[in-house]
Amino acid sequence: MIKVYTTDSCPWCVKAKNYLKSKNIAFEELNVAEDMDARQEMVQKSRQMGVPVLDINGTVVIGFDKPAIDTALTK
Repeated sequence: MIKVYTTDSCPWCVKAKNYLKSKNIAFEELNVAEDMDARQEMVQKSRQMGVPVLDINGTVVIGFDKPAIDTALTK
């Protein structure tokens, strides 16, 4: 399962979501500005408050880092 932690005002979140969509990869989007439980979950996983954070089958990627995303997708 892939989770993408986002906010509405984050341009890098849009890039990350569009990148996954371009690869036809399904994901769950969690808006951490509106969902406090999702925010706490994101902070526990990433140890920071910045977005985007992607949880790709248990591998956490902080920011829109294409090489790290691609590596996590191949695991």
